[in-house]
Amino acid sequence: MPDTTRTPARPGRPSFGIMTAPIQVGYDDLVRVWSEADEVPEIEHAWLFDHLMPIFGDPDGPAFEGWTLLAALAARTRRLRLGVMVTSNRFRPPALLAKIATTVDIVSDGRLDFGIGVGSRPHPPEAWREYPAHGLPFHDPAQAVASLAEACALIKRLWTEDKPFDFHGEHHRLTGAFGSPKPVQRPYPPILVGGRAAEHADLWNIPGGDIDDAVRRSALLDRYCADIGRDPASIVRSIHLPVDTDRPDAVREAVGEALDAGFRHVVLGLPAPFPEGIARWVAEEVIRPSAG
Repeated sequence: MPDTTRTPARPGRPSFGIMTAPIQVGYDDLVRVWSEADEVPEIEHAWLFDHLMPIFGDPDGPAFEGWTLLAALAARTRRLRLGVMVTSNRFRPPALLAKIATTVDIVSDGRLDFGIGVGSRPHPPEAWREYPAHGLPFHDPAQAVASLAEACALIKRLWTEDKPFDFHGEHHRLTGAFGSPKPVQRPYPPILVGGRAAEHADLWNIPGGDIDDAVRRSALLDRYCADIGRDPASIVRSIHLPVDTDRPDAVREAVGEALDAGFRHVVLGLPAPFPEGIARWVAEEVIRPSAG
């Protein structure tokens, strides 16, 4: 039987993972990298992102749907924790998303970290075209943030409640809502939030690049936690940092700054197309020197 205990990153020990953007690449390339990473113990987690069309490179190039791909990669790996960093709350109704995530948690034997956020902002502008191209509304930021908080509460209820319930919120209305089966992890998979939903987050993620800005945003999260009576230390700080294989010293420096700033969940964005042996390269050139 799988271990059903939730295992998000621990605040005191850094954990390292990889991000493979599922655009401008082939499925075989993604399987190759994830399979290799699954054999590298220094890499503890792996992530996709959630865009329906390319946001860089050839605008007509390939773009895989994140959750379908995540289920396939979950079935091809055995050890890595995995997730979408982060799911756009604008793309899927929350009850449907709860069902999709439960399926992936079961396929992976309880290895899902559930990443969710508001969704695309005005930048990059390439992301805007996803919405009319798929018949999706693009709500204003205030409405999108409120919808995210409501969606998180609704998804948690679907993962935990034993009887059908009605939900009549400002942004989401369900009648006879019920989730079955439940996730493997109890009470539900760890939740990683990209954005302001501190009451629901086990992990909080921010894109790197400007460490001073990341520190300021982390301090804002501390204040928001204080406003709602939550211990800020209970939320693991996560950061995404791009990998440049031509500048390993710069990558190590960025990782060191993030660790010094209190970020304990480090996601290394791999360059596409993915070089042969990239997962082992990241472990040898970045993770081991940084963790040591």
